[in-house]
This record gives sequence, structure tokens and C-alpha cells, in this order.
Amino acid sequence: MKKERIGVGLIGFGTVGTGVAKILLGSGALIKRRTGVSIELVRVADLDTSRDRGVALPPGVLINDAKALIDDPAVDIVIELIGGYDAAKRVILDALAKGKPVVTANKALLAVHGEEIFEAAARQKVDLGFEASVGGGIPVIHALTEGLAANTILSLYGIINGTSNYILSRMTCEGQNFQDVLAEAQAAGYAEADPTFDVAGIDSAHKLAIMVSLAYGTPVNVKDIYTEGITRITPVDISYAEEFGYTIKLLGIAKSLDGEIEARVHPTMVPSASPIAQVEGVYNAIQLVGDAVGDIVLYGQGAGSMPTGSAVVSDVIAIARNLLRDAAGRVPPASFQQDQRRPLRIRPMEEILSQYYMRFMVVDRPGVLSQIAGVLGRHNISIASVIQQGRKEGQTVPVVIMTHTSRERDVQAALREIDKMAFISEPATLIRVEGHDE
Repeated sequence: MKKERIGVGLIGFGTVGTGVAKILLGSGALIKRRTGVSIELVRVADLDTSRDRGVALPPGVLINDAKALIDDPAVDIVIELIGGYDAAKRVILDALAKGKPVVTANKALLAVHGEEIFEAAARQKVDLGFEASVGGGIPVIHALTEGLAANTILSLYGIINGTSNYILSRMTCEGQNFQDVLAEAQAAGYAEADPTFDVAGIDSAHKLAIMVSLAYGTPVNVKDIYTEGITRITPVDISYAEEFGYTIKLLGIAKSLDGEIEARVHPTMVPSASPIAQVEGVYNAIQLVGDAVGDIVLYGQGAGSMPTGSAVVSDVIAIARNLLRDAAGRVPPASFQQDQRRPLRIRPMEEILSQYYMRFMVVDRPGVLSQIAGVLGRHNISIASVIQQGRKEGQTVPVVIMTHTSRERDVQAALREIDKMAFISEPATLIRVEGHDE
């Protein structure tokens, strides 16, 4: 295709949309030097056309009709940044049906309806870009679809929610409790007024579903991903983690095991010397292990107007290059050829193997530890180490146990039994451990 200009239509002019507009308008000369063509923002659609976003759009560019934008013959590439499900899905499918490539940052939509959208893009033989859906400015989607295309992905570990990582980082550094740090994060703009999606692990599960789908060429139902948030983490557990040589992070974890996939999101103790443990504040990181490349770690800002906008525009540039060379569909939307994607079993959480940290609050009296150890032993759980401090006979004290590798089913059964014992004052705290040597 011989073109002197490629027109971009942007639907959704919020935080990320503003970043995209600033980059396209401010870096046009640089982008042309890299691509050989002018990539121009020709239409922006948003229901609110009066609010000042601090971006000077050319006259007539901003409209309030997404359908008119999609139908505009001057628009070659459509960017969807409205978020949510139904309206965003309609926008994407309408654009694809008209043969127009689409770029989106909508991780929730892709996690739930990704297969339908991937199939539509493949059927129309048009490109679909979604680099910004995972990790903000970190090019992890490109890594999975192109950079590591020759690798079998053995595992991936991701800090993929900046809000949760900020909260855990502050709790670790300051010794504050969850609620106090959450309030500070909300005041600083790092957490939403309703932070549930972030702190309950739902946002991380959406992003993990996308990465698993690309890494292993399989449809993923996000409901099959075990998801646990950070609301029960306390400064006490963080302190004990440090004593054992670990740091607590909210991780998205995926592993390929015997033709099945592990996919889970939960607070995890990782060795304090590991790269993933060094990631602080709102930053994200994804550690990928390939059979050929070995370990790689991608690190950067996981959210924000400009970092996420950078990822969106990177997709626009890649698609523009494909359009210029009549190479649409060069990279399959879901990384694997659509007819080569295979359903793989997501291993139920009860079947996973892990090392475990357990904290029991007990009334201190003789025989408590031996009774706990007896229950663990009956459930095939071997104790690696124990911490029992601050003996105050007749008062409540912590008993902390680190196990050897055990099966989740056995651990949960043991905890149910222990929690019913008369000397237990509150439900046990359980945190899984990764990166240990046994």
C-alpha cells in the first residue's frame, strides 16, 4: 500500500487517550523518520467534548460520535480507550468488520471476550494491537508474540498491578497496616475510590489471563484463575517474611506442567535478593522463563497517561508498518495461528505444589506446637522451620511455620482442622512461597 499519510481515530479521550494524543501530536516527526509515513490523529471521539485535557487538537478533530469515527474513510487505524465491556466490544468488532485494524488497552474486555475478538481479527485478516493491556509501558505483549516466539514459556511471574505493589512496598518500608496505606494511596491518586479491582487481585487476574493465552496458545477463562488479594496481609507477616529472607509481593503466576497450566494470583513470598523483590512503588515487572532464552525480566511503569500511551502508539506504529507493506496479520492476534490454538487444562488450585508460610495465633500453653505439628504430619505436610516468640503463658502469641513443598489440598484440609482447635484465637494466615530451594 502506497500512502503518504495514515490516519488514526481515537475513541476515548481520558487519561490514556490524552497521553496518546500528546505522543502522536508531539512526536510526529520522530515517528515519520522511523516509519517513512506521517501518522496523523485525524479524529477523536468522546462523549465529553468540552473538558480541557491540556491538548491542542486541530479544529474539527474532536467529535462525540464513535460510529462516525469508525466510518470515516480518513481513519485507517482505530484506537479503543473507552474501557468497560459492551460499548468497547461493539467499537472493536465494528471496526474489525469494516476491515480497520484496532488498538486497545482494555485488559478486562480481552480477558473475558478475547477469543471472540481474536477470531474476528483473524477472520477479517486485520491487525489487533493490545500492548497496553498488560504492564503499561512494558513491552511484554511484544516479547510473548515476537521476541520469544521460538521459546516454550516454562513460567512467568508478574507484578502487574501498581496499586497493590505500592501498598505492599509502603507496608514493608514503613511498617504501616493495610488500611492506613490504602488511604494514603487514594489521597495520592495511586488507588481508586473503590480499590477492589486492584487490591482483590482482579486486575492482575485479567492481565494474567491475557499473558497465559499468548504464552501457551490456549483460550483462558479468567474464572479458572485462582485469585486472592492483599487485604489480609499485615505488618506482622511482612516482618516474619523478612526474618525468613523473603519479601511479600502480589504476583500473577503461570507455569507449564505436564501438558497443563498453572495460573494463579495471590500474595507470594519471594526471596528478598531476587529481581522481582526489588520492584517498589507503582512499578511493574514480569519475569519470563523460556526454554531457550532462560530468565528475562521486564521492568517499568505499569500505568499512567504517558507510559500506557507509549504502548498504544507502539502498536499504531507496528500496524502502520504492516499496512504500508500489505502485511496485515503478519503476527497472529493471539500469537499462535488461530487454528493452532488448543484448549489446555488450567490446573485447579487444590492440585498445586508450593512451599507455605503459616501463622497461627494461639493461647500459649504446653503442647500447642506438638498438636499443630501432629495435624500437619497427618496431612503429609513437612515442617521446614518454626518461629515461636514472646512466650506469655495464657495469652495469645504467634506460632509461625514454614513448610517444605506440599500440596494445596492437604494444606487447606490441615488448616481447617487446626482452626477448630480450642487454643486457636483467629483463622490461620497462609502465604505461598516461590523461588525457594529444596
